[in-house]
Amino acid sequence: MKSDSFSLRVVSANEERFPYFLRKYSSPNFSQLLDFQWIKKSKIHVSMTLAISESGEAYSLPQSPFGGIWVEESISLEALLEFIQAVLERLKEIKVHLVRVIQAPKQYEEHSDLISYALQESGFHLEKLTSHQFFIGKKRIGKFVQKSLPKYLSKLKENNLNVRINPIQNFSFLEEIRLWNGQKGYEMNFDENRLIQQVSEYPERYFLISISDSRQEKSIAHSLAVKLTPNSFYYYLSAIDPKSQAKGLGEILLMYLFKLAEKHKAEFIDLGSSESEAGPNHSLIFFKSRFSNDISNKSSWSCLIK
Repeated sequence: MKSDSFSLRVVSANEERFPYFLRKYSSPNFSQLLDFQWIKKSKIHVSMTLAISESGEAYSLPQSPFGGIWVEESISLEALLEFIQAVLERLKEIKVHLVRVIQAPKQYEEHSDLISYALQESGFHLEKLTSHQFFIGKKRIGKFVQKSLPKYLSKLKENNLNVRINPIQNFSFLEEIRLWNGQKGYEMNFDENRLIQQVSEYPERYFLISISDSRQEKSIAHSLAVKLTPNSFYYYLSAIDPKSQAKGLGEILLMYLFKLAEKHKAEFIDLGSSESEAGPNHSLIFFKSRFSNDISNKSSWSCLIK
């Protein structure tokens, strides 16, 4: 389909290489993973990856922190609206009747506010806003580490604790994460096989931060740091042994996430959302506020295709 010299190209997402590498991963319930590209003069101006199910649903993206529309070259609102309409028409042709989109926060896609407006104007219904806390600024991350790290180094020494930051060599830590969070009554909704596949294909994107008690020679806290994009880190799957008597383990995990981000010259850190089905976790939001300087929403949208 063409509109004012733009054309819609649809290709297998597995043929593409994206900065946000999770655009390449669908789930078992979806049979196709397609990238919809708005092309002008051989350049991709806008794109969106959609997982297509055999039951006629399209999702950007299932079992991922977010998906959504990505602006890669300058684009007008008019051209963005035409792109969405062209995508909907193509989806109708392949018998898709429902589209769901989780639009990335503005730190990942600076045009997210414009995109959300375009989705609304295109007939999409806003289903949910999810708040993410961020720490933004490469220099600010460095200054934060320089100012705060000495205090935590003293805490580690006083409590006989060690911290390790390593690429993932094995996945035994996942059993401890499930156990510790289960003992606290938290549900862990992640697909272990999917995670293992992603780590295997992109080992340079995943880091395990672990705290151990040197007296007992056992781990007492874990967290994953994920480079969702080359310039960022995402805080994921944190857990602390509820039987540990050590204090401030959550702060130490975050401090070493900042240290890792500084080493990799990250431009921002995404501390994720702090909510469950019951609503916002206010104590967790307050805790993360000490390590964040910005808040942004990811938005979840749906549209029925008639």
